[in-house]
Amino acid sequence: MLTIASLWIPFTIVAAFGQVARNAMQRHLTGPLGTWGATNIRFLFGLPFSVVFFALAVLLTGDRVPWPAAAFWPWLVTGALSQIVGTGFMLLAMNDRSFVVTTAYMKTEAIQTAIFGFIFLGDHLTTTKVIAIVIATIGVVVTALRPGGQKSFADLRPTVLGLGAAAVFAISAVSFRGAIIAVPSVSFVTAASYTLMWSLLVQTLILSVYLLLRAPDVLRSILKLWRPSMFAGFMGAFSSQFWFLAFALTAAANVRTLALIEVLFAQGVAYFSLKQPFSLREVFGIVLIVIGVALLIAA
Repeated sequence: MLTIASLWIPFTIVAAFGQVARNAMQRHLTGPLGTWGATNIRFLFGLPFSVVFFALAVLLTGDRVPWPAAAFWPWLVTGALSQIVGTGFMLLAMNDRSFVVTTAYMKTEAIQTAIFGFIFLGDHLTTTKVIAIVIATIGVVVTALRPGGQKSFADLRPTVLGLGAAAVFAISAVSFRGAIIAVPSVSFVTAASYTLMWSLLVQTLILSVYLLLRAPDVLRSILKLWRPSMFAGFMGAFSSQFWFLAFALTAAANVRTLALIEVLFAQGVAYFSLKQPFSLREVFGIVLIVIGVALLIAA
């Protein structure tokens, strides 16, 4: 029997599934829209759905709508900006490397979240957690290295982008949990929905203004591709809603480590939809990452 405190587990699993679907759709839109155009669709088209989610939360819980506290904004803005940068890095990496392997790089987000938690929040790192970090890091290296041939920056670029995306996503996860906790006197459902709505509003404004000033043609292209963009936006808001619900109930590191299940979903997407094969070496590296993050959860 699940308790309220343990609901973060199914919330995380649902969020991971939705995120794989959203990432796959965004990847297809990177070609016609470019990296930042494809990034903006998750915010621009996700915002209306987040408003609906928030309205439903208030209606079902009976909570009063709070005004953002001063402590809310630094967490929210940091999380929103980090997620924009992380999404851009992720899409660039997916252009250079397989969908599954890019997802594997990004699963180091869980490890980096634990590290940032230790540095900024004083979270304790046990010996088992350190061992888990080492194993998972080795898995990333094994997955990234290509046997034979000369190494160049082009070989390292998707690795650097994937790991960079993981780092800023880790920062955003910790920041969004901080923002959720800063919402006063409401249920965890309302706090999560409230934070998501404000986050998507901030992200939509920032990226839309940037594209309006730097690439107005991209905004017009986004509107022309509203059908697939609407689906990507919905899946983005849907998965984010469940991420935020999970963040409201437990530490961000717990959520992001369990999110490793996304690797399995990504394998299915890559094989059946994107037709991207992967080598035994890449499988071995992914297995090491799985083992490392599993140990992190067990610790």
